[in-house]
Amino acid sequence: MKKSNFDVVVIGAGPAGYVCAIRCAQLGLTVACVDAWSDKNNKPSPGGTCLNVGCIPSKALLDSSHHYSFLTNYAAVHGITTKECDIDIAKMLQRKNKIVKTLTTGVKGLLKKNKVTFVHGIASIKSAKEVHITKSDGDQVLVAESIVIATGSKPLELGFLSVDQKQIIDSSAALELGKVPGHLGVIGAGVIGLEMASVWSRLGAKVTIWEAEDQFLPMVDKDVAKQASKIILSQGFDVQLNSKVQAVIKNKKSVTVTVLGAEGESQTEVDCLLVAIGRVANTENLGLSDLGLAQDSRGFVEVDAQWKTNIEGIYAIGDVIGGAMLAHKGSEEGVAVAEQLTNQHGHVNYAAIPWIIYTWPEIAWVGDTEQQLQIDNVDYKTGSFPFTALGRARAMGDTEGMIKFIADANTDRLLSVHIIGPSASELIAEAVVAIESELTAADLARTIHGHPTLAEGMHEAALDLDGRAIHY
Repeated sequence: MKKSNFDVVVIGAGPAGYVCAIRCAQLGLTVACVDAWSDKNNKPSPGGTCLNVGCIPSKALLDSSHHYSFLTNYAAVHGITTKECDIDIAKMLQRKNKIVKTLTTGVKGLLKKNKVTFVHGIASIKSAKEVHITKSDGDQVLVAESIVIATGSKPLELGFLSVDQKQIIDSSAALELGKVPGHLGVIGAGVIGLEMASVWSRLGAKVTIWEAEDQFLPMVDKDVAKQASKIILSQGFDVQLNSKVQAVIKNKKSVTVTVLGAEGESQTEVDCLLVAIGRVANTENLGLSDLGLAQDSRGFVEVDAQWKTNIEGIYAIGDVIGGAMLAHKGSEEGVAVAEQLTNQHGHVNYAAIPWIIYTWPEIAWVGDTEQQLQIDNVDYKTGSFPFTALGRARAMGDTEGMIKFIADANTDRLLSVHIIGPSASELIAEAVVAIESELTAADLARTIHGHPTLAEGMHEAALDLDGRAIHY
């Protein structure tokens, strides 16, 4: 069997893995990056869940469905009328697939450009220095001084529910529906559930969402969650909180869902049921148990503050270690590990990681929620500004939502920013820079923001911390 030697072997070519591999190569290490993802033609498709069946394809469909929703519901306000507005789902999916193909091909190009050896196959770790690769053209052994596990995550399934990817689907299949379902049922009102529900609701599906928790978006700041609930419900979603799915029966052309809610048991018939209850570590085939590598009760790989596992020379990053399952978080962990392997001081500031939900309006935040600060007995102050008071938002016709700042009451240091509104995913970047740089709210209040822009809301919210907002 062929053996190849490297300084580092990275298992997984998602945002954590391929970024780690590239940074290792930039720092002078010899690197192999192993990945098992394949496209429909069984060709290598690096990029992990994010590029193949996650961040990128979902945003492509969200963008397409947003355009359709604008034309059918809001264009008339702008003086734009259309005689006909049809949906071509096949073409929409083709566009999405083309974007995915372009980006996964781009990742292959980046790996090659940085002289990373890309290996398409299934990896199994045999020892702290040896990885066995099962490939279609013959197995291979990679020997390395360091191994980085970056195999990501996969959808969590309900034990009593069998996902057939036709009537009962996960998030991957939700990106491939050939037609708009008449009634889409969704188990889970988290990020994935809400985003996929948004796509198909905009295209005409009736949507019912069952959430086991008794709060809507409990991980979001309470003021933002309150507005989000009001806005999303106004868009036609039927969101049932404190509702646990008890049983699911597949019929010939529908699915019957039995739910236990606050008012007792009920049944709902849907055309398609999406299971979006979370994700678990993807460690299948790695051989971690035989290796003795520590995992927690949920299967996530356990690491220390430097992303080291309990086995010397083996590291883990990204979704596979749990925590915030965000592509950009995994990428930064990849960079940090690469720099540590070359005796630098790589680190990740977890307090400055942005979170984004791509509903419309978008939701984004960085830092702790107000409710968490209360639990931690932090002395804080708040300031906020509504989009309805912004000239640019008025001109756009997107006035729903708000920007909320939270700062330390004694030092004025910015602690967190929470946004629900248009382009929240872009606006949050300013807040991330501010928190990473340990700026005060006064620093942002003194910073000139262009007019008319949505970013003026950031300026006004900072001013409002001291009761100095000008335009509201």
